Amino acid sequence: MAHEFWIEPTDYQVAADTNLEADIVNGQEFTGLKLSYLPQRFVNFVLFSGEESARVDGRPGDRPALQQEPIAEGLNIAAYQANNATVTYENWEKFQNFVDHKDFGDVLSLHEARGLSLNGFKEVYSRHAKALFGVGNSAGADRRVGLETEIVALTNPYTDDVSDGVRVQVYYRNDVRPNTQVEVFEKAPNSTVAISLYQTNDDGIAVFPVKPGHAYMVDAVVLREPSERLAESTGAVWETLWANLTFAVPG
Repeated sequence: MAHEFWIEPTDYQVAADTNLEADIVNGQEFTGLKLSYLPQRFVNFVLFSGEESARVDGRPGDRPALQQEPIAEGLNIAAYQANNATVTYENWEKFQNFVDHKDFGDVLSLHEARGLSLNGFKEVYSRHAKALFGVGNSAGADRRVGLETEIVALTNPYTDDVSDGVRVQVYYRNDVRPNTQVEVFEKAPNSTVAISLYQTNDDGIAVFPVKPGHAYMVDAVVLREPSERLAESTGAVWETLWANLTFAVPG
């Protein structure tokens, strides 16, 4: 019930004259199913660098899903917004496990106050993933790219001093998300994965330690009631929006 969805570069740092390649992955603990480039599955798939941007153009079935030249030398950002999808919970216990894992608080009281059934209810969800590539000198900064919920790296992991950790800021629409759980997945060079939980401060910022040669995935989830229109079209009584960010720290 808590599968992550992320962009995983083949190489996080590449030469300026080398194409960017990355898989779209759905799974758990930084391992999962690599998905093909299928336009019917996403709302947007875009590359950014500085103030420039370009749509990711591929052929249906391409894998890796991203195979494209960089926008420019420096930090490049890939962003992907998936189409909505739904999941049905047979009983409250499964949903409560998800609520507890993502630290959403007392959702049961809200569910019961709305007069909703504890069995056989739907959630609609969407994915909002980003990945950071270091191209050539890797210089530059991450930024907001227009996702409804988004994680922004305030540290450039390829060029900045990361001895005091990496700082990320979590957004929902135009607001930062204070006191929000951030889940960090750390993948070592031997592919072992460690998972840690952090909370954002009043400015929506979380700081976590990093290690040379390791890759990182950062995840934060919004839970809300779906709009009336979305509820009618999907039958869902809850909606989740998943923000994800991947990057690596040079060895």
